[in-house]
Amino acid sequence: MASSDISDDGFDWKTLEYRIFKSSSYSPTYLPENILVDKPQDQSSRWSSDHDHYPQYLVLKLPRPSIVKSLTFGKFEKALVCNIKKFIIFGGMEHENMTELLKGSLKNDSVAETFEIKHKIGMDDIYYPIRYIKIMPIQSWGPSFNFSIWYVRLTGIDDPEIVDPSIMWVNQYLQNEILRLCMKYFRCIKQPEIVQTLGKVTNVKLEDQRLSTLYDILVNKGDYLEAERFITNAVSTGLVDEYTNNQPYCAVWKKVKCDDPKPGMRGGHQMVFDSAAEILYLFGGWNGNQDLSDFWSYNVKENKWTLICQDTKSVGGPGARSCHKMCLDPERKQLFTLGKYLDTQYRCSDNLKSDFYVYDIKSNKWIQISEDTSASGGPKLIFDHQMCMDVVDRIIYIFGGRILTMSGGVDDHAVGMSLSPAEPVFSDLFSYHVSTNTWKLLACDIARPSPLNVPMIKSRVGHSMLFHPVDRKLYIFAGQRSKEYLNDFFTFEVDTSRIEHISLQDFESDDSNHIPAAGYTQRATIDSTLGEIYVLSGLSKNKEKREENVQNSFWVYKIKSNSWTCVYRNENVSEKYWNKMQDFEPCPRFAHQLVYDNVKKVHYLFGGNPGRTYFPKLRLDDFWQLKLCRPKQDQILRRCKLIIRKHKFKELALCNSMKALEYLQKDISEIVDHSDVEQTKDFQLLTSVLFYEQDFLRHTPKSSDISLNTSSSDMLAKEFHQRRTKLFDQLMEFFPEKLTQPRTNLVDLVLL
Repeated sequence: MASSDISDDGFDWKTLEYRIFKSSSYSPTYLPENILVDKPQDQSSRWSSDHDHYPQYLVLKLPRPSIVKSLTFGKFEKALVCNIKKFIIFGGMEHENMTELLKGSLKNDSVAETFEIKHKIGMDDIYYPIRYIKIMPIQSWGPSFNFSIWYVRLTGIDDPEIVDPSIMWVNQYLQNEILRLCMKYFRCIKQPEIVQTLGKVTNVKLEDQRLSTLYDILVNKGDYLEAERFITNAVSTGLVDEYTNNQPYCAVWKKVKCDDPKPGMRGGHQMVFDSAAEILYLFGGWNGNQDLSDFWSYNVKENKWTLICQDTKSVGGPGARSCHKMCLDPERKQLFTLGKYLDTQYRCSDNLKSDFYVYDIKSNKWIQISEDTSASGGPKLIFDHQMCMDVVDRIIYIFGGRILTMSGGVDDHAVGMSLSPAEPVFSDLFSYHVSTNTWKLLACDIARPSPLNVPMIKSRVGHSMLFHPVDRKLYIFAGQRSKEYLNDFFTFEVDTSRIEHISLQDFESDDSNHIPAAGYTQRATIDSTLGEIYVLSGLSKNKEKREENVQNSFWVYKIKSNSWTCVYRNENVSEKYWNKMQDFEPCPRFAHQLVYDNVKKVHYLFGGNPGRTYFPKLRLDDFWQLKLCRPKQDQILRRCKLIIRKHKFKELALCNSMKALEYLQKDISEIVDHSDVEQTKDFQLLTSVLFYEQDFLRHTPKSSDISLNTSSSDMLAKEFHQRRTKLFDQLMEFFPEKLTQPRTNLVDLVLL
């Protein structure tokens, strides 16, 4: 990995110097300073804690304030029980006041790992300057072992022309936030004059003027009807779109039924989707008995399959194959395919060449680009690799896959995974430049010596790899390496060869409810516009029986927030259940294919292996459409109105029980979705509010006429103000944070 890289924003990210400022350990053998130099063969070249008790830490001090973008952990030449497994990184301008920048975990191997740490703050993504970094180990790989850190490298910027403006911005940001917190507090305690004075003197705004208007309508005037009109206008003008776009997806499956002809049962096939033409292309696969060479297209508008060619080899194209990969150039209407699987009995020196083909959609012609890509600097014959394309620069990236050799192995198609007694050989990361017909080695597998300045990657099969055209990064996730199931997630920056490991936020938990389970045969797609990656899981580990392994779930990864969400999961293994649901939901499978229409935002799933042990040759030919749906504008509006009306009902209950009951039966009932079990239950429980509010009245000073009792009126007015303020705060969750008052409260910062 290069020590100096040019980023997308044009900065020169370089290796930063630092010194050890403070350590919780003072071991005379493993000094903190030992981590300054990378000596992977030196047993003593590390910092080691005195024990494994919390807290253990190491504080690094930079010579000057800097923007630290990433941190690299070097390692010993082999795995050790004292190696760090989980850690937290803090940073700040002062060593006693630091912010959490990263939670992460390290693999117990000899490969260095680089993590991008939080280096931007605020809604405008301003660079965050720091002077100190604290590394806090949380868990080692061995139970009850002390922690060892072997080497640390920091990458960032220390140029004062860049850092100093960031320091000024952060200081100003902190001052403004303090002022806004004060303004929010004084408004809350009904001191509007102080709020106005602070705003005039400092020229700092508490919030967007439109929301100040809503505050006046709702809190000061208690005009709930006008508040509803305001919310209606806000929803219709897109003011709450950000909230809507951040709501969880709901997976909606639909079986696509087509007339014959249509593709038959298969697994290990390949599909690509042309969003502009709304056409899906399918090639090859394994039907349980033989490899296929048929080539199909599906027209979405016409809901029709077309057999383009029964045997592509007969028209100069690739022969029958499975476990190959395809990618599409939608601009030039070209489809590329590489790789295939061959049973050991059919392998010979002549057919172990890695042929490479392109299909020109406009001319309906196949062209062989290369008889053997390895002869021109590309990969050897591989299967279960990954392949994706940078359409703008016309560069294809190929990573991983198992290299076919003459040595023996069992029938991979029958079992769905490689179980060869011979040690498997995995391929590297390559790029192919279409315009110049040239190959380039970008990264080597860890099992082979790496050429100078070529990084090393743990290669694998059955993984996911996606190209993000804006970030200029390959996103690589999961897979299998020999008997090891992987769930690591990292990026490869194609312009700099920089590798960064993505740390998962819920690293404290190994629960599969937080991240996709370790495994392989995942199918992944990307929407670079939305900044989302979609993963349909396949086979996962920790299950002894094959049928229990095949349990599909659908995940969404948000790149900006670094968070996974499971939007669909059905782990039912009952054959009776799936026979009943065969027209409503796809049964679990692997060796399937998934493609994405990034214009209509729709996924298409076809075929696969259901993993039936009693019928190992069974393959599927069902065809599905998957839409990820979020609440619509009218649903968000109903949600907001329901919140407002429930507050009005509670306020009425304090003054007039009969009016409150009438309002509940009419105004609230009409907006409740009575088909929703939770909403219906909540609606039914609202009647009990009448008793709670009457209990409140019993504790106010007694009077025959509450309106004439000054003490009671004051108490009610104060109660109304507090409740309306909470309602306003609740409604602010629907608006973009950059428009609202601070989400936190000043009193929350006061320690008792």
